[in-house]
Amino acid sequence: MKIYYLDNKNITIDIYTDCYSKGLVYNYLSLVGFYDAMAQIIIMKEALFYTKEEGSTVQCFLCNHHCRIKNDGLGICGVRKNINGKLYSLNYGELVAAGIDPIEKKPLFHFLPGSRSYSIACAGCNFSCDFCQNWQISQEKEARRRGVKKVGITASQVVENALAGGCPSISYTYTEPTIYFEFAWETAKLAKEKGLRNVFVTNGYMSREALCEIGPHLDAVNVDLKSFDDDFYKKICKARLEPVLGNIKLMKKLGIWVEITTLLIPGRNDSSQEISSIAYYIASVDKNIPWHISKFYPNYKLDDLASHDSVSVFEEAVEIGKSKGLKFIYIGNISSAEGENTYCPSCSKLLIKREGFGVRENNLLKGCCKICGEKIEGVWQ
Repeated sequence: MKIYYLDNKNITIDIYTDCYSKGLVYNYLSLVGFYDAMAQIIIMKEALFYTKEEGSTVQCFLCNHHCRIKNDGLGICGVRKNINGKLYSLNYGELVAAGIDPIEKKPLFHFLPGSRSYSIACAGCNFSCDFCQNWQISQEKEARRRGVKKVGITASQVVENALAGGCPSISYTYTEPTIYFEFAWETAKLAKEKGLRNVFVTNGYMSREALCEIGPHLDAVNVDLKSFDDDFYKKICKARLEPVLGNIKLMKKLGIWVEITTLLIPGRNDSSQEISSIAYYIASVDKNIPWHISKFYPNYKLDDLASHDSVSVFEEAVEIGKSKGLKFIYIGNISSAEGENTYCPSCSKLLIKREGFGVRENNLLKGCCKICGEKIEGVWQ
């Protein structure tokens, strides 16, 4: 066991260690005169995708920020730290959320419908979206300030929990899975060995290298395409649009099942022109990509912004999407009589009826419409 770094602030001690047993670390602390209550133990894992530069500076290539990080500094995500010229992940195996969800909650509507997915998250994100719905755990500074509880776990334990829960998949979700890549990658490999599927719910900002590395182990993704305006990404998300668009194409090329979600924010990304641009882009990649159009709820730094109360706004967006050739468009986060159902693009018959996050009726037979035999794109079994 090595204690790499002691950060002594306000009596509380942050301890960075490569030992994955916190119990052993606490035993060591007691031997040298510290008490458990004084220390927050941060398990370290040397990061992937970085290079060493002059002096002790490093550059991270996990995502498209390509952060240059000086010694003792953090990346934009807040969970990758340069310690003496080595880059470490500080959230390896430190879960802030874990549980079993319907796969429809991700949302994924054309991937193992009606199944459950063991869902996990570690703190942190490489975006700082003003409208974040999970800011309490996605923003590392907020998580620390609020004292969010973190539970240490191994990759094999995650897989065991998924199997014990009867889940055919593991979802890396709630925060941005890219920034706990090392843990997600190791878990995904073990999951595939046990016959489980892997799902990323992501902002799509990972580097090409990272996506190609984990791609063979990923079965499905839901990408949050937040806008089609680069200024929106820069001002509201503190990122850029183009890398997201490029990664959506690359995911398809890698054979990963892709669905896309757009949260409609009043006055920010809900103009007919922008909705049309998003739909046109998705259709240019693949007209069979399901597009989830979701209602915004006031939250985080946009908690004073009113949301759309009328479903007509979303129904108009659906019509725009259809006019661009998209076959499967869904309405989420707002009550809609038919907005969550899947219909055959050939004969228009009801294929999958959904209520909430549940499947009430499924008229697919081996991935085809029972009525006309039309093949419906997706991962059905």
